[in-house]
Amino acid sequence: MKNRFMVILLTCIMLAAMACVNPSQGHIKQGDAYFSQAKWDEAILEYSKAIELNPELALAYSHRGWTYATKEELDTALSDLNRAIELDPTLVEAYNYRASVYLIQGKWDLVIADLNKAIELDPKLALSYSHRGWAYATKGEFDMALSDLNKTIELDPKLAEAYYNRGLVYNSQQQWDMGIADFSKVIELDPTNFMAYNDRAAAYTNLGKLDLAITDLNKAIELMPSYVIAYYSRGLVYKEQGQWDAAIADFSKTTELEPDLASIKKDLADTYAKRGYDYRLKGGREQALADLNKAIELDPSLAFAYLHRGIIYNSQGLWDPALADLNKAIELQPNDPRIYHNRAYTYLNTGQLDKAIADESKAIELDPSYTLAYYNRGIVYYNVGRADLAIADFNKTIELSDDPDMVAAARERISEIQSQK
Repeated sequence: MKNRFMVILLTCIMLAAMACVNPSQGHIKQGDAYFSQAKWDEAILEYSKAIELNPELALAYSHRGWTYATKEELDTALSDLNRAIELDPTLVEAYNYRASVYLIQGKWDLVIADLNKAIELDPKLALSYSHRGWAYATKGEFDMALSDLNKTIELDPKLAEAYYNRGLVYNSQQQWDMGIADFSKVIELDPTNFMAYNDRAAAYTNLGKLDLAITDLNKAIELMPSYVIAYYSRGLVYKEQGQWDAAIADFSKTTELEPDLASIKKDLADTYAKRGYDYRLKGGREQALADLNKAIELDPSLAFAYLHRGIIYNSQGLWDPALADLNKAIELQPNDPRIYHNRAYTYLNTGQLDKAIADESKAIELDPSYTLAYYNRGIVYYNVGRADLAIADFNKTIELSDDPDMVAAARERISEIQSQK
């Protein structure tokens, strides 16, 4: 009985001694628990206690460094991770963590150097290959990137990140089908990955499979309702389909979520202008003007909007505002023959015939196959008594035009001129 008591007593003493010998490990475990709960400050406090108890404990510096990195305190993170590696040059996780910090900073060569070391120490660590592959991809070294990402998938066929990164590489190389296959694998492994839906949609869009792209973008937005890129991408697809209302709604949502993105405002302006153009063709003049006004308000440099607003003003006989808009359109886009042609119409109707001829001539210079410009210049030449030049332009119209009505009109004009000789 006495011996048994002695054994129990010795066991208790040994356990107590172990707890006293390595209390810093308890602080690391508690820090890790806080980290898993996203309680960064509490985690840092525990890791600091471990370091206070054992200033040579590389693991504590490594974990605290990664926590600082998670808080985006990158200089402090690097200080801790450097110290961890100094204390234990074989600590693989510290190289991986430091590589991640360098990645955030865009220091790709340092990323690759640290991951080279991590892979040297542990050639089976799939994540190191995946991250190095992405670093190579960002540097434009796509063959190296694919080699690393293929190796990652060989080591861990269920690592969704590797398929996602490889899909991005394939997309960047316009290998759309390969990209789609990888993003589909990501979605199979992680159905909540909204970015994979968005990037698969990009591949579908480039293959002209717009309905599939819309389906994927709907899913991305369902999974992440604040995902700006998905609204923007869907807006572009709707715009491509001519679904102006849906495109405007998505671009508007994008500007609501990211009001400082000037490029989105330009896309929104362009879509209003395109819808305005569509309304104009369908006879909805007031709706067209409202949209074109909105387009110009959003993007005062949009020549297309001034052109079509000028055309509407011409159709209303509002010559001064028409001329102002067409002048502005030419200032912004001086090589568009349509603008000169429409300004010539304004000049013709305000009796400025020499200017009308000059503008139609400029339109023809810019586009020698512009049949309507030849036809209208022929009319102006006839009005200023230059019958031979008028006939030459009407003959050119007949030569170039595929429109039977225009050809017939040109022949009729020639007959009228010849009958008056």
